[in-house]
Amino acid sequence: MSIDLIKSIYYELLSYFVVQKPKYKIEGKCIQCGKCCSQIRAKGMKNEKDLKIMQFLFPWYKNFYILKIIDEEVILGCKNLLKNGKCKIYNFRPFVCRNYPAKKLHKEAALLEGCGYKIVRKKFKDYL
Repeated sequence: MSIDLIKSIYYELLSYFVVQKPKYKIEGKCIQCGKCCSQIRAKGMKNEKDLKIMQFLFPWYKNFYILKIIDEEVILGCKNLLKNGKCKIYNFRPFVCRNYPAKKLHKEAALLEGCGYKIVRKKFKDYL
């Protein structure tokens, strides 16, 4: 097991328990375009074995498959994404999908172009 995968597991667990104060807020709504589901960057995963470990530890990962690997970074596809960009299990989708875009991120927030959501950076006075 690589150190990157261990970090990924650690951050996954941490996201369930640690409340973070993001430096931005998310506005807008999902337009169900499917862009966020078609190419999911899996930070820390490098191969099929790593995905199997994550699927064992977090069963909702079973909804995903390896689409491609770029520079030792796994790009996942969703098994439930229809050709029209809609989710075939939308009403029963995993928690991670329901909470997209994540309110708690460990890195700078970024969204795909054309997404119905937008990132609004918080200003100092927003914290007061």
